[in-house]
Amino acid sequence: MSSIILIILAAYFAVLLLIARATGRKNTGNSAFFLGNRQSPWIIVSIGMVGTSLSGVTFVSVPGMVRSIDMTYMQTVLGFFAGYIIIAKVLLPLYYGLQLTSIYSYLDQRIGRRGYKTGASFFLLSKIVGAAARLYLVVLILQTYVFGAWNIPFEATVIICIALIWLYTYRSGIKTIIWTDTIQAICLVAMLLVIIWQVKERMGLDFNGIVETIAASPHSRIFEFTDWHSTQHFAKQFFSGIFITIVMTGLDQDMMQKNLSCKNLKDAQKNMYTYGFAFTPVNFLFLSLGVLLITFASQQQIELSALNDDILPMFCTSGILGDSILIFFSIGIIAAAFSSADSALTALTTSFCVDILGVEREEEQRARKTRLKVHLVISILFALIIILFKALNSRSVIDAIYMIASYTYGPLLGLFVFGLFTKRKPRDHYVPYICIASPLICFLTDYLVKLHTGYVFSYEMLMLNGAITFTGLWISSGKKPTKDRPAATGYSR
Repeated sequence: MSSIILIILAAYFAVLLLIARATGRKNTGNSAFFLGNRQSPWIIVSIGMVGTSLSGVTFVSVPGMVRSIDMTYMQTVLGFFAGYIIIAKVLLPLYYGLQLTSIYSYLDQRIGRRGYKTGASFFLLSKIVGAAARLYLVVLILQTYVFGAWNIPFEATVIICIALIWLYTYRSGIKTIIWTDTIQAICLVAMLLVIIWQVKERMGLDFNGIVETIAASPHSRIFEFTDWHSTQHFAKQFFSGIFITIVMTGLDQDMMQKNLSCKNLKDAQKNMYTYGFAFTPVNFLFLSLGVLLITFASQQQIELSALNDDILPMFCTSGILGDSILIFFSIGIIAAAFSSADSALTALTTSFCVDILGVEREEEQRARKTRLKVHLVISILFALIIILFKALNSRSVIDAIYMIASYTYGPLLGLFVFGLFTKRKPRDHYVPYICIASPLICFLTDYLVKLHTGYVFSYEMLMLNGAITFTGLWISSGKKPTKDRPAATGYSR
């Protein structure tokens, strides 16, 4: 079985490398790498973004979360869709009007140089740690169930995975990724459907039987309107979903870089609407799979794994659903993980080159050499971080890393909301201190509130984080923006 999986994975990556060769043959400049020469077909971008949003962690985690919170995650997903509409109507016109390569360049024009560097630095920290943590969990699954059988060391598996991502992204970046991510998104959804089909066959159900089984399950609950103390209350989940989308899509260079590669604003907005619409049923399918797995386990008296994240891997690797399902599971998590990791690597390279090094001010050949070096260094850093996670060998450490990464998006929310919806000008030298203080205040608030009231913050902590940053910027600001910098809706460079 391991031999078959390796052959399939080799063929899979051969296809990605062929796409990279075709798209990068005459498109190796920075314009192609950063923005795809602004010629990306919007429908291709929208399909690829589905794969980017659904990381390998999502692939294994969302079905498992049904056991503890039922299908209430759909409340957050509905909030996501509302957030995509806001991005299309508010943020995309701003980014296209300013003709930005890095979205954080807006902060330079509206907030100030230190605010700009601070925002970009928060993104770089959040993305490289978060993306490496996500890829680590998937590499660990592949190592355990596939590569370990060949006695391939974990470090070698990491290096191979990162090297393959580097190979198909280093030449043309976004120009290549919009196509490879589309292929990977299709593979991800196809593998999800295959796994659902296998579960259906084992349970002896037809389509109507699937619907009836899910509807009859106590885990089919979607809405929670009564318990305000619950982290799953509709208001908390829905509005958190809106702000999560605004921050982790609209204020994230990784996701917005694909949108900015479209031909024009109208195409970018069509892409956002289509992507947002498609993202909802895909998440519903993952949750439905979770309900079916739990029901099937109950019928067959199968003892489920203690950890929710291990439920789907357990079914796919134990032979319960048939030996061939491991192949489809492996392809699914590879597609999910790599469509997330490749775009993160490209976005990190873009942000560091543009926001930190300012390569757009350099001549093309020199800027291209700089970009290639940065791309290689970040790839190596990715590998080192993943190997470090393995050395720590603690799931609690990874959970802490995710928590830290989630806190760092709050200051970005505060910075952009302040710039967009006020005409005040903060004192630039105070901005880094405000942005650092805000997550620390949030962490202390979370600890004290939980200690004294028992209330546990969920995604709403992001809104609190952004509000504290906004308040600090307001206190430190004057009434008007600097004349040579655009106000909230200014489009001049």
